Amino acid sequence: MYHYIRDKVFLKDMKYLCSNIINQLVQLINNDSLMEVEAHLVGSGAKNLITQNSNEPIDLDYNLMIIDSEININNCREIKEYIRKQFNVILNKNGWNDCMDSTSVLTTEKRHFTKGNHTEFSIDLAIVFNDRNGCHRLIHEKTGFTAWDRYYWNLVPNSRNLFDKVAAIKDEHLWDEVIDEYLEKKNMYLRRQDYNHPSFNVYVETVNQVFNKYFD
Repeated sequence: MYHYIRDKVFLKDMKYLCSNIINQLVQLINNDSLMEVEAHLVGSGAKNLITQNSNEPIDLDYNLMIIDSEININNCREIKEYIRKQFNVILNKNGWNDCMDSTSVLTTEKRHFTKGNHTEFSIDLAIVFNDRNGCHRLIHEKTGFTAWDRYYWNLVPNSRNLFDKVAAIKDEHLWDEVIDEYLEKKNMYLRRQDYNHPSFNVYVETVNQVFNKYFD
């Protein structure tokens, strides 16, 4: 079952290390002329949303949001390949191996600290962009034959005005309810062996549920 990580020293060190790598990636891309991006730790500002299933490794989730791009936004293959290569440059510079290209994220190797908490962790980097309909996540649908693979944008359900909803919930001091409900939902999907709900989607679902309960 999922539980929240309570080791504050470990969380601080892990988030510092991973965020430093992601910030280097943002700077590298933004110093180029092809794309402007910014990065967000999913649930940013809500540090208690980092969960672990028993003693399994932790995936720290980041969204790399495209603000502007000289690459056509519909050329998903080129966008993901460009970001993947740039990510590998930064990972290698920091002594990490190349990332792996999964369906919806770029995933790093698992790491652990040599002192203190030895829990393994990795970075999951989703490529996203926002429009008036909400948040779109870049999907790489693999077929077994590279030339036949599909790349496309998938709209995260009910993600429109997400940041405004989070702000409204926090202003009314209701964030603890999001924390409780988020953990309950993750464990619900785990019990069902339903692995088709990425952490960001569960987070969006939870924020909407709490927002609708008090503001709708």
